[in-house]
Amino acid sequence: MAHNCHLTDVPDVLDEARRFLNQPRPEPAPPLPSTPAGSPESARRLFVMGRSIRGTLAEVYLRSRGIGDLRDLPALRFHARCFHRATETSPCETWPALLAAVTDLDGTITGVHRTWLARDGAGKAPLITPRRAMGHLLGNGVRFGDVADVLVAGEGIETMLSIRCALPHMPLIAALSANHLAAVIFSPTIRRLYVAQDDDAAGRRAAQTLRERAEEVGIATAVLSPTKNDFNVDLRLLGPIGFAASLRRQLMPEDATRFAECRS
Repeated sequence: MAHNCHLTDVPDVLDEARRFLNQPRPEPAPPLPSTPAGSPESARRLFVMGRSIRGTLAEVYLRSRGIGDLRDLPALRFHARCFHRATETSPCETWPALLAAVTDLDGTITGVHRTWLARDGAGKAPLITPRRAMGHLLGNGVRFGDVADVLVAGEGIETMLSIRCALPHMPLIAALSANHLAAVIFSPTIRRLYVAQDDDAAGRRAAQTLRERAEEVGIATAVLSPTKNDFNVDLRLLGPIGFAASLRRQLMPEDATRFAECRS
């Protein structure tokens, strides 16, 4: 048909075939609904585009921060070319990025936190804002481990990963900011909450608010504090065993026995 009608384009050939067969043209498919930028749907789509952090610049970056236990971390992924725009009118750049899934109590991804990395993974990307989160964050967080009756809540991802190196079996949640830490939603199974308190005014206020909320619903609380000014600094200076010893002294005795065994 294409030869006889001297047609070269496939759409024209299909149109001629429909005319010959007396078939109507198909209705155009409706446009796919757009995904609003910054929405939970966009966050889920971005996270799916990532890959395991093992063997990537994300692993290089975390190890440079002294975080060596990178097993069993489904909340983290790596994206080799993650878009970054400094302002709405700035040109779009691509940088490697560590992705962290923000989830609700049911495990549904509601947001994603991005840490853009230097191209060799040796640090963060040289950007004004190398960290950003998108999606629905309030009350949710980046979760490490399955929550039963005990939980440690804190602000930053690296803070909680540092604690995980010392307390590898302890369930953890990173709320991503002081305001979000104060608003973490409690699982109904929690009986004891440890708050990893950042050593600044905002961190102390957030920890106090979270503890008051927890105690109002019958959850026992305690504060975990670094020996220096930062949990990751403690990890790097003291090492996992020394850091675990400093945290172990702040746990209830039964939790120290249950959670403080370091993994090799």
